[in-house]
Amino acid sequence: MASLLIADDEKNILSGLQLAFEDEGYEVLTAPNGKEAWDKLQKNIVDLVITDLRMPEMDGYELLKRISSAYPTLPVIVLTGHGTIETAVETMRDGAVDFFTKPVDIDKLSLVVKKSIKASELQEQNRKLSEELKRLRKEKGYSRIIGRSQRVTEMMRLVEQVADTRATVLITGESGTGKELVSDALVALSSRADKPFVKVHAAALSSTLLEDELFGHEKGAFTGAVSLKKGRFELADGGTLFLDEIGEIDSQTQVKLLRVLQEREFERVGGEKPISVDVRVICATNRNLEKEVREGRFREDLFFRLNVVRIEVPPLRERKEDIDLLAASFLETFNTEDKRKILGFTPAAKKALLSYSWPGNIRELKNAVESAVVLCRGDYIDKDDLPLHIRESAGGAKVTFELPVTLDEAEKRLILETISFARGNKTKAAELLGIGRKTITRRMQELSIEGGE
Repeated sequence: MASLLIADDEKNILSGLQLAFEDEGYEVLTAPNGKEAWDKLQKNIVDLVITDLRMPEMDGYELLKRISSAYPTLPVIVLTGHGTIETAVETMRDGAVDFFTKPVDIDKLSLVVKKSIKASELQEQNRKLSEELKRLRKEKGYSRIIGRSQRVTEMMRLVEQVADTRATVLITGESGTGKELVSDALVALSSRADKPFVKVHAAALSSTLLEDELFGHEKGAFTGAVSLKKGRFELADGGTLFLDEIGEIDSQTQVKLLRVLQEREFERVGGEKPISVDVRVICATNRNLEKEVREGRFREDLFFRLNVVRIEVPPLRERKEDIDLLAASFLETFNTEDKRKILGFTPAAKKALLSYSWPGNIRELKNAVESAVVLCRGDYIDKDDLPLHIRESAGGAKVTFELPVTLDEAEKRLILETISFARGNKTKAAELLGIGRKTITRRMQELSIEGGE
């Protein structure tokens, strides 16, 4: 349970509040004045402060200002026996989350305490997530690919290793995983970054149009060819050519592409003069090219030429520890685009995002966050703001118990299973449980649970 610090110079009120909140399971620290409260705050983990305003040595106004400056996410509730509207406005302006006059309605105060602690933990979780996102962007050589997972870390290590070479790269992965972003990273991290970077999406063009796009044509090569046209290979000379959906090209174009890769030269459609080019080729596909070769739809020799360096982009379901970072990044984008000020995601929303299988990968996640930003009416995106199919699939892992079982044993099992589900990430487990990291750390110590990072 959470920890409270109560400061009041009236002994009866102080002891009464302490007993009431200890009965509810809180750990309670007390102080007879603001100075002692401030000292205890420096030495202990505290989730919420309840303070009187008029106290000796240091009053509640000064304590509130110090807390607001040093611990901006720590909620403070103010009590006073001399309540006025002006006092309430002043303390709320200085950072108090609520204001109660004495004698205090303990039931109402308890509800505000619970709500304030939950809101504070949520704010702290999203703040840490935002900081981690900024740190990763700063540390990575290419900031548009976001992730802390081992799969993404290994992928980016390979990208950095091969970026500044002439080797042909084949990028594979399901639709929506971000293969084009990997091609962008390969170029951005290479010495060709300031040279032409030309992209061709093969699936969008017929075989005739694709050949013309890649190699160009001479004037008069066919009806309508009223002037010379340079192809994408020629336009990319000295730089990089990205061929997306390479598995879609027809057999005739495959032959010409193979020659360019082998000889570094080609002829325009209707031309006879070979044109030499210095082009680094990067290809991407969501098809299984080995299978395409076996079934005779893709040339084996071309496959070997393309598959010099292979980079596999993992599907989102295999890098779930990156979902919160990606969602936070998309939230930043759509907050800016839609002029919104949404602060983050609730634990219920995060759990739903983590539980979904994401067949559409990062592209589907981006669309889901955009939809949620548009529909969200509060400060945080909640589960109900997400698309229906994502909400309905949020079953998550099931934890079962053989009864009878004590409450401590059940809580221990729940924490262990959640940490396991979060792949050892204690912060992520705390978010899924709807509590703060320091709360789960405290309960793990109390229940003698080891593990987690």
